[in-house]
Amino acid sequence: MTSTDSRAAGQLPLTMLTAMVVGSMVGAGVFSLPSNFAQATGVFGALIAWMVAGAGMLMLALVFQTLAVRRPRLDAGVYAYAKAGFGEFPGFFSAFGYWASACVGNVTYWVLIKSTLGGLVPAFGEGNTVPAVVISVAGVWAFHLLIISGVREAASINRIVTVAKLVPLLLFVVILAVTLKAGVFTANLWGDGPLFEQVRATMLVTVFVFLGVEGASVYSRYARRRRDVGRATVLGFLGVLALFASVTLLSYGVLPRAEIGGMRQPSMAGVLEAVVGPWGAAFIGVGLIVSVLGAYLAWTLMAAEVLFVAAKDDDMPAFLRRENRRGAPVTALVMTASLTTLVLLTTLFSDDAFTFTLKLCSSLSLVPYLLAAGYALMIAGRGEGGRGELTIAALATAYTAFLIFAAGPQFLLLSCIVYAPGVVLFVITRREHGRRLFGPGELVLLAVAVAGAVIGVAALATGRIVI
Repeated sequence: MTSTDSRAAGQLPLTMLTAMVVGSMVGAGVFSLPSNFAQATGVFGALIAWMVAGAGMLMLALVFQTLAVRRPRLDAGVYAYAKAGFGEFPGFFSAFGYWASACVGNVTYWVLIKSTLGGLVPAFGEGNTVPAVVISVAGVWAFHLLIISGVREAASINRIVTVAKLVPLLLFVVILAVTLKAGVFTANLWGDGPLFEQVRATMLVTVFVFLGVEGASVYSRYARRRRDVGRATVLGFLGVLALFASVTLLSYGVLPRAEIGGMRQPSMAGVLEAVVGPWGAAFIGVGLIVSVLGAYLAWTLMAAEVLFVAAKDDDMPAFLRRENRRGAPVTALVMTASLTTLVLLTTLFSDDAFTFTLKLCSSLSLVPYLLAAGYALMIAGRGEGGRGELTIAALATAYTAFLIFAAGPQFLLLSCIVYAPGVVLFVITRREHGRRLFGPGELVLLAVAVAGAVIGVAALATGRIVI
C-alpha cells in the first residue's frame, strides 16, 4: 500500500457510503420512468416488473454484501470478484465493461440535461444536436478538473447533492399520491400484448436505474469499517426501490397511458405539469439537473477507481495507476472523460440518443454483474455461508442471465463492439510483464468478443441495427 493509499483508506463512514449508493442510482433514469414504462406496459405489468427487478437486484445487493464480508481483501468489487472467480481475462473484461458502462451512462446524463433545457433553448433539441454536444463536452472536462482536485472532496460534494436532489422527487410522489385519479389509474391497469413481453420490455430500463447498487463495494478501500460496505449497499437499494416504484405507479393515476408514453423526456416533468401547471415542469427540470450532475460525479469516480485498482493489480497498463498529489487517479480519469466525449459525439448520429445510450449502458453492465454473481455462487457452493447464501447467489445469477436474454441480440452485439477494442489494454499489460498474451481458454473468449464485434459492425453498416 502506498502512502497515498494510507491517506485515502478508512475515511468514509456508513452515511457517506450509503449516499454514494443512492447518489449513484438516483440519476437520469428516475426522471424518465413514467414514459419508458407507459410505452411498454400498464399498472399491472409495471407492478410485476418492479417485483422482478426489485427481487433480482436485491439478490445482487445481498451478493455484494456477502462478498464484502467473505472476501474483505478484494477492492473495487465488481472487477475483483470476476478475476478471483474466473481468471485474469474475464476479470479484465469485467473491469473494462464496467468502466465503459459508466462512461456511456454519463452520456445519458448530459443528453437528458440538454433535452430538458431544449424546452427553453430550441438549439439543444432532444440533447443530441451540435450545440448540445459541444456544451456537454465542455461540461465533461469541467467535471474532470473538479474531480482531480481530490477524491474525498468530490465524495463529500456528492453527499450534499444526494440530499438536495431527493427533495423534488419526494415532493413529486407526495403530490401524485394526494391527487391520484382512481378512474384514470384503473383505465391504465393493462398494457398491450403478452404480459411477459411487456415486462421484458422494461428490464433494461430497470437495470439502468439500479446501476450503482454496487457503489459501496467499489469504494470498499475507503470504508471506515468493512462491514459498512454491505450495510450501505442494502440500505441504499431498499430506499431507492421504494422511490422508483412510487414514481412509476403513481404516474398512471394522472393521464392516460398513451399520453404519458408520448411525452418527451424527462417525462416526470410532463406528468407533474399536468397536475400543478407549468411550475411543476420547471421544478422537476431543476431537480433533474442537480440529480444528474451529482450522479455524474459519483459514476465518474467509480469508473476511474476500477481502472486504477486494476492497474495496481497489474491487470491494466501501468500508466493507469498514476495519481496526482491529492490522491486522484488522474490518468484513469482522463481516459474516462475521453471515452465519455467519444460516445457523446456518436449521439449526433442517433435518432433517440437517450434511449440508445440508456440501453447500451445497461447491456455493458450485465457481464460484470453476471460474473460477480457467479463468483458468489461458486464460493457458496464450496460450503462458505450455508444454504441461505447459496440460494441468494443462485437467484442473483439466474436474474442476471435473464437480463442478458431480455437485452436481445442488438445490444449484445453493440456491447461486443465496445468490448473488443479494449483487448488492446490487456495485450499492453501482458507485454509489460513479459507474459504470454492469451491462454487457450482466453483465446476462445477473445474469438467470441471479436466475432460479435464484426457482426455488430456489419449490422450497423447494413442498417439492421439502428442507433
